[in-house]
Amino acid sequence: MHIRTATPADADTIAPLFDAYRHFYGQAPDLARARQFITGRLASEESVVLLAVDNAGKAAGFCQLYPTFCSVEAAPIYTLYDLYVSPQARRTGAGRGLLLAAHATAQAHGKVRMDLTTAHTNTAAQALYESLGWVHDTVFRAYSKRVEV
Repeated sequence: MHIRTATPADADTIAPLFDAYRHFYGQAPDLARARQFITGRLASEESVVLLAVDNAGKAAGFCQLYPTFCSVEAAPIYTLYDLYVSPQARRTGAGRGLLLAAHATAQAHGKVRMDLTTAHTNTAAQALYESLGWVHDTVFRAYSKRVEV
């Protein structure tokens, strides 16, 4: 498995994985929307996308990091918002490789921390995160609110 930083030229490769990721989290499949969203993030350099490619050159998974800040630490951080490995590439080390590459990318870009959230039911991912030293937050409670536009 090879992990590399994606470029705008990779948008068509990442889009089906991103669409499957969105579908995993309950969204209706929409490849055009997935392609548009990923293209926009890559073209405007609003995120860093890491792409896992197997030995045959087939895309196996991706993760997307959004740069932001922690006001409390007064320092830059990454939010690892998206991590997805295709079903046929699971248990190959792709997810672990993506998380290790995300860590190295955060270090290289001067980020002091990475944050992520996952579904309470996504126990396989939770086990992977914890095996790599991610700590489950039991202090803070996350909230969100829809904004009508």
